[in-house]
Amino acid sequence: MQHPMTFRPPKGHPDLISRLFKARNIMDDRFDQPLTIERLSEEAYFSQYHFLRQFRKTFNETPHQYLTRRRLEHAKYLLSHSSMSVTEICYEVGFESLGSFSSLFQKFSGFPPSSYRVRSYHFFEDVSAAPILVIPSCFLGLHNPLSK
Repeated sequence: MQHPMTFRPPKGHPDLISRLFKARNIMDDRFDQPLTIERLSEEAYFSQYHFLRQFRKTFNETPHQYLTRRRLEHAKYLLSHSSMSVTEICYEVGFESLGSFSSLFQKFSGFPPSSYRVRSYHFFEDVSAAPILVIPSCFLGLHNPLSK
């Protein structure tokens, strides 16, 4: 299976590619808004079925998969670089349900949104605001290479 970002130019009409990229650009620019297949296929001058088939064939993922991935990528950025709450980020990137956002985010990144934020130190503009990691002294004594 190819990576989703693999691009395979479709055969056929020369403007087919530009119409597919137009729809994808709309998703890139408006990922935070409700977007439907009906609207995207109209913008690209395709029937819904033909749009779905050509988009998947060209970009190796469905429009829904692409839009979801773009939303989750932006959510990762916001979790790492803003102080917005997870709920605020959920709605900011275009999800309508915190539960589905959290489960999709964990599937996409390997961590729940709150854990991802803690693991990302870009969130903290000032290092002194980062959480203090406490390492028990007994552990340090046993595993300190300088004490040998």
